[in-house]
Amino acid sequence: MEKFVRLISMAPFFLLLCLPFALAGHDYGQALSKSILFFEAQRSGYLPHNQRVTWRSNSGLNDGKASGVDLVGGYYDAGDNVKFGLPMAFTITMMSWSIIEYGNQLGSSGELGHAMNAVKWGTDYLIKAHPQPDVLYGEVGDGNTDHYCWQRPEDMTTDRRAYKIDPSNPGSDLAGETAAAMAAASIVFRRSNPSYANELLTHARQLFDFADRYRGKYDSSITVAQKYYRSVSGYNDELLWAAAWMYQATNNQYYLNYLGNNGDSMGGTGWGMTEFGWDVKYAGVQTLVAKFLMQGKAGHHAPVFEKYQQKAEYFMCSCLGKGSRNVQKTPGGLIFRQRWNNMQFVTSASFLTTVYSDYLASAGRNLNCAAGNVAPTQLLAFAKSQVDYILGDNPRATSYMVGYGNNYPRQVHHRGSSIVSYKVDPTFVTCRGGYATWFSRKGSDPNLLTGAIVGGPDAYDNFADERDNYEQTEPATYNNAPLLGLLARLSGGHGGYNQLLPVVVPAPIEKKPAPQPKITPAPASTSAPVAILQKTTATWIAKGKTYYRYSTIVTNKSAKELKDIKLSISKLYGPLWGLTKSGNFYAFPSWITSLAAGKSLEFVYVHSASAADVSVSSYTLA
Repeated sequence: MEKFVRLISMAPFFLLLCLPFALAGHDYGQALSKSILFFEAQRSGYLPHNQRVTWRSNSGLNDGKASGVDLVGGYYDAGDNVKFGLPMAFTITMMSWSIIEYGNQLGSSGELGHAMNAVKWGTDYLIKAHPQPDVLYGEVGDGNTDHYCWQRPEDMTTDRRAYKIDPSNPGSDLAGETAAAMAAASIVFRRSNPSYANELLTHARQLFDFADRYRGKYDSSITVAQKYYRSVSGYNDELLWAAAWMYQATNNQYYLNYLGNNGDSMGGTGWGMTEFGWDVKYAGVQTLVAKFLMQGKAGHHAPVFEKYQQKAEYFMCSCLGKGSRNVQKTPGGLIFRQRWNNMQFVTSASFLTTVYSDYLASAGRNLNCAAGNVAPTQLLAFAKSQVDYILGDNPRATSYMVGYGNNYPRQVHHRGSSIVSYKVDPTFVTCRGGYATWFSRKGSDPNLLTGAIVGGPDAYDNFADERDNYEQTEPATYNNAPLLGLLARLSGGHGGYNQLLPVVVPAPIEKKPAPQPKITPAPASTSAPVAILQKTTATWIAKGKTYYRYSTIVTNKSAKELKDIKLSISKLYGPLWGLTKSGNFYAFPSWITSLAAGKSLEFVYVHSASAADVSVSSYTLA
C-alpha cells in the first residue's frame, strides 16, 4: 500500500457519444469466483495443501517470534508485505457481512466454502493476535522499510517487528474493528462450526470491553501506522460499529442499549456521510441500526434509531444523486472520492446500497430522499451499475478486476505478482534488486493476480496501466471484501429471502459448473484462421429508442501468432471500445500487439440497430 504522491499525466479520454451505459450481461458468477481467489494470493504464513494460487509459497514464518508470540498467518493488505491490523479486520468484517446477507446465494454458486475459508484464514490470525484480554497486536512489519524494498513475500528481508496496543497504549478503533470482525465471523460459523463461533465470540466480548474501557486512537500507540492507515475518524464510529455487530451476534440487550444511549454523543445520529470504508464506519453503523429498527427491535430506543436511519438514508440518497449533498461521479458514472485507490469506496458503498435495498424491500417501504421517494430497486440498479463499470462497462472498456475479461491491468503494483514465482525461480531477490529487475519492467506481470480489484481510474475515467502508478494499479483486500456479497446477490438474485429475518448461514456445497453463454456467429466471417463471434449482451430504451450492446470475440484459430490484423466494420452507428481505428479499418487496441494461437480478444459497441457487419480484411501469421 503505497501512500506517496506522484503526478500522473494522461491524455483526456473523450466520449464518442453521450448514451447511458448498458447494464452488461456480465458473468457475475465467474467474477465472484475470481474475487474470492484473490484472497489466496494475499495469504501470509504456511499455505495449506488446497492452496489454489499456486505461484505463492510460504512466507512470514517468523512473524511475532521476537515478541514471544505466534503471529504467523493473516493477510498482506495490498501490494506490499506488511500486515496492518485495522484494514485486515475491516476486510474480515465485510467478508462476513457478505456471507451473512447472501450466504444462500453463495451456497448456490458453490463458492460459500471458499468464502468461509477466506474469513477463517483471517480470524485464525486475529485469535493469535489477541493473546490476552487487553492486548492486541495491530501490525507486523513496518511500511517505511517494506516500501524501501521490492521483494516477493517469500524473500522479504525487511523488519518484521510486531506492534501492539494495551491499557497503557490503547487503540479503541483497532480493538473495536477487531471485535466487530470476530462477532460477524461468529455468525458465519455458528451452524457449521459452533465451537469455533463461541471462541470468536469470547474474543469479541473481551475486545469490545478493552476498546470501550481504555479509550484512545490506535495510531497514537502504533505510530508507524500513521503514514499508511491513519485513523482520521477517531474511534467512536468503531465502538458503535462493534456494538452493532455484538448485538447481531449475541442478541444481548446490553449492546442495543449501547447504541441507543451513545448514538447522539458518539456521532451515530449526527454524522451524515458520503463515504464508507476501513476508516469511517458511520454509514455502516447507521445501515445496521436501521435494520434493527425495521426488524422491530428498537424498543424505547426507537426515536434515536430513527435518527440513525435518517442518516443511513442520507448516505443512500447521496449515492443515487437524489440527496441534499451527493457523491461525485466520473463522466462514466463511477463514484469518485479520491485519486488514490478510489475503488475501495465504490465497492463498499455499492454493498451498502445493495443490502439496504433488500432491507427496504423486505420491510415493504421506499427510500425517502430530498428528491422524493425512491423504490428499493433503484438502489440495487445503482450498485449494479457500479459493478458493471468495474467489470468493463466504462468509457475505456477496461475491466478493473484482474483476470476478468480481455482488457484488464497487466502491470499491477504488487510485489508478489510482479516478480517471478519462487517455485519457478527460487533465486533470491534482493531488497533493491527487485526494483531494478522487476519493478522497472514494462512487461506484464509474470503471475496473474486473479480477481484483484485495483485502485481504478481518475475523476475523468482515465487510467494508466503502469506498475509505478500505485494510486491506480495497486489492489487491496478491502476493495474485494464487499464484492463477495455484491456479486453473490447479482449472480444469485434475491431468491425471495427476507433480509430482516434471523440469519442462518447454510452449509457449503460443491460448486456447480457455470452455464456457458450462448454465442451466435456474426453474419460475415469467412476467414478460417480467424473466427468472429458476436452476441447481444444488453438492451435498453432511452428517449424512445432501443439500444443494444454487442460483444464481439475475435479468436486466432491457427497454430501461429496472429499479427497486423485489420477488421472491416460496416453498419456501425454508435461508439466502439476495445479496438483502434486505423484509416478505414480497425486494428488491435494499444495494449495488444498480437494474438497467440488459440487466444481471443473482445471488443464491444453500442447502437440502436442490429449487429454490425464485421469481417477480416487482412492479417499476418508469424
